[in-house]
Amino acid sequence: MTANANYREKTPMKRLTLLALALLTSAAFAEDKKKITLSKDELKGVGKGWRAMDKDDFVNVNCDKDTWQWKTDLLHCTGKPVGVLRSKKQYTNFSLVLEWRHLKYAGNSGVFVWAPEGPLMKLKRNQLPQGIEAQVLDHGYAENWSKKNKGKKPNWFTTNGDVFPTGKSKMKPFPPFAPNKRRSFPSKNTTKGSPNWNHYHIRCVDGEIRLWVNGVEVSGGSNCEPATGYICLESEGSPIDFKNIRIRVHK
Repeated sequence: MTANANYREKTPMKRLTLLALALLTSAAFAEDKKKITLSKDELKGVGKGWRAMDKDDFVNVNCDKDTWQWKTDLLHCTGKPVGVLRSKKQYTNFSLVLEWRHLKYAGNSGVFVWAPEGPLMKLKRNQLPQGIEAQVLDHGYAENWSKKNKGKKPNWFTTNGDVFPTGKSKMKPFPPFAPNKRRSFPSKNTTKGSPNWNHYHIRCVDGEIRLWVNGVEVSGGSNCEPATGYICLESEGSPIDFKNIRIRVHK
């Protein structure tokens, strides 16, 4: 038997082994993730324990005075400079709902949870916090990336609700995940492009985060560290609106 023949004979077995390992890994993650069903009111942030969050609940961290503008029924962000608006309080177990819309094609933003106090209070201009981020990207962001990379599609991010740790924060992502296995990719694509409104329901309980996009659970992770901290809204270069920000603290 030649060396090439031997290689051909082993290749199918290797593939089956890799496939089996992948299936076992996915099964292990599935066992960790218990199914949660939310009512329509719960998804919307309506009912007992829910309350609206407004300008009295947030404070600017490292943006300009006019970066964040509270209007009658929404919060407008100019996108400049890069930075965040944070909650005045720290939260541990809670659910957060909000609606957002990018006002420009290829807009970039995000919602941080469990941002640790120490690094957050030391943020300089054009810096972003540590924590767990539920990304807020317009589809045009991926389209522009592809144009710059000769038509290649990005394999390290999506525009449908990635969830991932930043800085020294940690998270065990739910599958499917990015090649580096730090970022949870959405299991379904439900995000609407600019200038449409999108709805996020973010559930953060006992170190586990789950994200629902427009009523469908798509991504998240467990074993988050730290699992207490601030909520932050991100300014990252493009104008964006937020509205109907509501929170429920879980006892």
